[in-house]
Amino acid sequence: MKAELLAALIAVESGGNDLARGRHGELGALQVRRCVVTDVNRIAGKSYRWSEMTNRVVATKVADIYLTHWSKRIGRPATDRDLALIWHHGPNGWKRSGGAYWKRVSAAK
Repeated sequence: MKAELLAALIAVESGGNDLARGRHGELGALQVRRCVVTDVNRIAGKSYRWSEMTNRVVATKVADIYLTHWSKRIGRPATDRDLALIWHHGPNGWKRSGGAYWKRVSAAK
C-alpha cells in the first residue's frame, strides 16, 4: 500500500490515534475490525491477534495483506479509491459509489 494512502486512511479512521477504539469495536489507528484480522489469518496463514491492532506496524501489515488479497478480484489494477473503499466497506467495497468516505480520504491525501 502506498504511504500516501496509508497516511490518509489513518487520518480519516482515527486522526492518528494508535489506541483509538471505534463504536463497533474497531481498534487502532486504522480502526481494524475483528473480522479483518480473522480474514487475514485465514488468507495468509498468520496468527495475528485483534489486540495487536494498536501496534501501527502490525496493523499496517494486516491492512496490506487484506487489501492486496481482495483487490485482486477487481480484474484491473486497483486505484487508491478502490483500496479505500475495500478497507471501509469490505471485499466488495470497490463496487460502491464511495460517497463521503472517499471524499474524506482523498482530501486527506
